[in-house]
Amino acid sequence: MKTKNKIIICIIIFVILIGIVIFSIFNNNSEYVSFKEFYSEFENGKISSVLIKDDEIEFKMNDEDKTYYTENPNYDELEKELLLKGVSVDISSAEDNLNMIFNLLLFAIIICFIIIIFYKYYETNNKIFKIVKHTNVKFDDIAGMSNIKKDMKQIIDILTNSEKYKSQGIRQIKGIILEGPPGNGKTLFAKALAEEMNINFIATKGADFQSPIMSMGAQKIKQLFKKAKKHKPCIIFIDEFDSIGEKRNYTGTGVDKENNRIVTAMLNEMDGFETGEGILVIGATNSIRSLDPALIRPGRFDLKYNVPNPDIETRLELIDLYTKKKKISDKINKLKLADSLENLSCSSIETLLNEATLEAMSENKETISIENIINASKKTNCRINLDKI
Repeated sequence: MKTKNKIIICIIIFVILIGIVIFSIFNNNSEYVSFKEFYSEFENGKISSVLIKDDEIEFKMNDEDKTYYTENPNYDELEKELLLKGVSVDISSAEDNLNMIFNLLLFAIIICFIIIIFYKYYETNNKIFKIVKHTNVKFDDIAGMSNIKKDMKQIIDILTNSEKYKSQGIRQIKGIILEGPPGNGKTLFAKALAEEMNINFIATKGADFQSPIMSMGAQKIKQLFKKAKKHKPCIIFIDEFDSIGEKRNYTGTGVDKENNRIVTAMLNEMDGFETGEGILVIGATNSIRSLDPALIRPGRFDLKYNVPNPDIETRLELIDLYTKKKKISDKINKLKLADSLENLSCSSIETLLNEATLEAMSENKETISIENIINASKKTNCRINLDKI
């Protein structure tokens, strides 16, 4: 049964129980006797307890659990007489009942609200920690960076043939750190690795673990690994890893303490699964120096790769990749164009060439001109070195 259906059933059962309580308050199952009989029993000392309501009197006899009721004559001396005879007396008014009902309903609303909040929290985590069966990205879809691809392919072999490597005393790695400026394909590498291995993939980012509720970030870390273990073999990819894995500060603010809890939870989870269990954690960061040393030591995150801005060979590949459908003009020297893109990331080059293609299309040109590229550079703020073209 789905969690959503379980929560709905719990809410329905809870509302029914509240309804039963309210019904029992108004439903009188006691036996009626006349006031004359009641008073007679009272004088004979047979009444043990009395509940005086606005319009009736409920009472119990000595050594009986059964409840009786009679009319309330509403005279002032009745309570005094009962007390003088040693009868236990309680007073209940319609206002008391209404207050009780109001409190029950308020309690029910609060409980339902809490259940809904937890459900929303569960649903949000499910969306954050979404299992992807196929990323549809392979190494062939990533331009350049052949050295990293080569190492990644060896990682695939280690992960998929762990017994072979284990017999040679080589253990399976638990984690990989990808370091480099944004927009150069760290996420693509993680997706391609999962696709090449044909295993499940969970993509998250540091912001997913931030919460205004203390200790919630650490709880999310636990839930992430719990889900990965249920769907192993699995790759966990955490982008913006430095936002949750930064060095711990034991004398800082509440934010620092929460970060400490998240890092500690991460350490516990990394130590909590054995190599060969089928889980690989990949963290992407702009600066590995900001990460907690205990987190990135060998045995947790074993391998570190730098994913820099593309070199000139990669830039040439990117130009061909992003101008497949709309070719660049023969008047443009591709090598010089690639050289002019020296300081741009892969995503910046894609954005630049995409904008240049749009401009060429709007002008009904068959090819992309150098003017289109220069204009695109100004629009997208992807600065190119015009002196090298």
